[in-house]
Amino acid sequence: MNTQVVVTADGSHSILNTDIGQHYHSIYGAIQESERVFIELGLTYAFTLFEGPIRVFEMGFGTGLNALMTTREAMRLHHPIDYVAVEAYPIDPTAGKSLNYDGQLTTFWLDDLHDAPWGIQTPITPYFTLTKYRTPIQALPNVGPFHVIYYDAFAPEGQPELWTTEIFEQMASMLRPGGILTTYCSKSAVQRNLRDAGFLVEKHTGPARKREVIRAIRL
Repeated sequence: MNTQVVVTADGSHSILNTDIGQHYHSIYGAIQESERVFIELGLTYAFTLFEGPIRVFEMGFGTGLNALMTTREAMRLHHPIDYVAVEAYPIDPTAGKSLNYDGQLTTFWLDDLHDAPWGIQTPITPYFTLTKYRTPIQALPNVGPFHVIYYDAFAPEGQPELWTTEIFEQMASMLRPGGILTTYCSKSAVQRNLRDAGFLVEKHTGPARKREVIRAIRL
């Protein structure tokens, strides 16, 4: 996999996968996108719905940014979070550690997130544990149930097989009733596939240069 680090509009890094021409995060602001789509619409909303520790599943560990921002929230609120992520094609750990997220967010856990072993639950902080699986999502055993899913796969143009009704049915099976799936992609076909998989689809205002994003609730 060939990649290069790029600087997005809010000063935070992203990575371009040059093999498929897809960025890991929005070029209009990587941190801004993650904050809106996954933290505000996903994690923060889950805190209002569920009591006790929160379980989060991330589809596409990628750069580690979403995990890092979730770690920050767990520490800020002293709220335990068990975080599980899947990644079929991990980036080089050295490249991951070179990203400027710790400096931008005033955190210091990015190296620990990338160094965490595959398939083993690893405490990153007193309030955050991480388990990473190196496998395609289709081969992942059901490790749920979860309160929140961050659906952060490459866009349908790059990986159409990850936006099907069948994949969203798998996601629904991993969520608690009333659980949340958030994603940056609001294409009509994606909304339709989510509904067909048993989700209630909500459209919300997106981050910079993104008119709307999706929060879907498992019925």
